[in-house]
Amino acid sequence: MPYETALQRTKSNAAAYTPPPWRDVPTHYEVYTERHLDRIPALRGLPEELVAEMRVVADVLPFRVNRYVTDVLIDWDEVPRDPVFQLTFPQRGMLSEADFERMADLHRRGAAKDERRAVADDIRRGLNPHPGDQQALNVPLLDEERVAGLQHKYRETVLFFPSHGQTCHAYCTFCFRWAQFVGDTTLRFSAKEAGTLHEYLRRHREVSDLLITGGDPMVMKTRHLADYLTGLLQPSLEHVQHIRIGTKSLTFWPQRYVTDGDADDLLRLFERIVASGRHLALMAHFNHWREMETPIAREAIRRIRDTGAEIRTQAPLLANINDDPAVWSRMWRGQVRLGMIPYYMFVERDTGARRYFEVPLARAWEIYRTAISGVSGLARTARGPSMSASPGKVEIQGVTEIRGEKVMVLRFIQARDPDWVQRPFFARYDDRATWLDDLRPAFGEATFFFQHPARATPPAAAG
Repeated sequence: MPYETALQRTKSNAAAYTPPPWRDVPTHYEVYTERHLDRIPALRGLPEELVAEMRVVADVLPFRVNRYVTDVLIDWDEVPRDPVFQLTFPQRGMLSEADFERMADLHRRGAAKDERRAVADDIRRGLNPHPGDQQALNVPLLDEERVAGLQHKYRETVLFFPSHGQTCHAYCTFCFRWAQFVGDTTLRFSAKEAGTLHEYLRRHREVSDLLITGGDPMVMKTRHLADYLTGLLQPSLEHVQHIRIGTKSLTFWPQRYVTDGDADDLLRLFERIVASGRHLALMAHFNHWREMETPIAREAIRRIRDTGAEIRTQAPLLANINDDPAVWSRMWRGQVRLGMIPYYMFVERDTGARRYFEVPLARAWEIYRTAISGVSGLARTARGPSMSASPGKVEIQGVTEIRGEKVMVLRFIQARDPDWVQRPFFARYDDRATWLDDLRPAFGEATFFFQHPARATPPAAAG
């Protein structure tokens, strides 16, 4: 039976939705969390059972949305099929049936918040809160101490988690960094001081790329972001030439670049970074072409590009949101038309609500192949489907038959060991596999070449 989801079987008519002019969108940021579901006017028109299910799931997985998303992006006539509703509001299928019922029973009998939190914490521990060995292998050392808020997995690239950016304008329901937002400090990456970042980079001249991530760094006021960025312009850090900022703000709050009080200061900061000779790229997360349709989002994109900064786009392939090649083709074409560069199609990571969003790898490759064949060469910069797994970024290159065995062809786009990059390898074909760990080597091999313990060490174990 061909792979499909329940929402695929009842396709959304979201293409008919027309967003309002950008001058008519909210400019005052108003957020809703699980405590504020009653304050969202549109939810009052939904079945009571659906809202009750949201409350149950929101006790386990983080929920945060704002008025721009609820009043502008979501077409409430298409709920629950609307892709942005699926992107931001909790759904029952995000938890296993056993976990859902366990928490729902507490709600039905009016259990105290502390009791619900204890159960939620227990459920979360089973959701693989830090995939890809983030805590075990990625955190580097400085003067023999672990550096809070940094990850150094690949030789050339450091990830930095500024403490001021450890939330988002709204939360994605699929987010692989959901553990950052549930209030458990033992699950959180963050750094409070720019000085530690700069000192680590000063001692690691092999690092050419800094990725500022979160959360979402663009929730920060410009003055805080400037503390981190302008310090990179000192001569001792000239080897850090590429600065990336991972953000979902172009979807969830494009006002950040247009009408916010320090929007112009932010754009001048971008201009300063570019004028220094550094390459500044916003790594923008778009999950559906609908997110780019609003006039204010397009105005934000125009203003960012005018600074000389580049916008690259990436997103995971998600059941119930974008597991349709037509969605990706339209999204990539639209991004190129707006001057952005399609960068990655990711595979949904093995964490959090993966059960609701994961797509079999073989199907993911078919979606990618069909989508990429429907765009011009300018949009074929998008790589994928790519798994950000513990050993590195693994791309599914295809399905074929070799010596009578049906196999999946894979390669490393990036890896802990630079010698692995671009090395093809083969897995037995498995139409149910959804992650690298589900695959087995082809041709009777016992292990993949990268699975030997001695080959699983981080690139920067000391500083």
